[in-house]
Amino acid sequence: MAEGYDRGDIERRMDGAVESLKSDLSGLRTGRANTTLLDPVQVEVYGSKMPLNQVATVTAPEPRLLSVNVWDKSNVQPVEKAIRSAGLGINPVVDGQTIRLPIPDMTEERRKELVKLASQYGEKAKVAVRNVRRDGMEALKASEKAGDISQDDQKRGEGEVQKMTDARIEEIDKVMASKEKEIMGQ
Repeated sequence: MAEGYDRGDIERRMDGAVESLKSDLSGLRTGRANTTLLDPVQVEVYGSKMPLNQVATVTAPEPRLLSVNVWDKSNVQPVEKAIRSAGLGINPVVDGQTIRLPIPDMTEERRKELVKLASQYGEKAKVAVRNVRRDGMEALKASEKAGDISQDDQKRGEGEVQKMTDARIEEIDKVMASKEKEIMGQ
């Protein structure tokens, strides 16, 4: 259609905002054991900091328990120390080369804080989608002004961009509702 307007790029950027939101939300603790809870943990081993998943296997054998199976026996203490200092509110229990992490119940107040945080993530994703919409609309206007496309094509393109925006905002709302329900309704 237009030189500055790339539908594929706009869709890719909007989808990226939604995926980023899903990634952000997966790190929120919901009271249920989730292996992504330990993704931010960095372990000091072999003279450098490494992600936990590069020195151990993380599994969720039960709904309220995470199990970290450390591959190298000499790394058990550094892994335990890293989990304790990560500020996750979880007390590791060492059992040989396995570290068990019982997930404690969350208070009502903590659940409400997490819902607020999740809402902030959702709003950030919506802003990102709207920024992509703005870029697309500006590209269409510039193309029409330069004479690359007709006014009808510009209007048609703006309608497409708005439909893509509406679809992504609706998807964000669904993801947010699902996460809020997960956090509040154990």
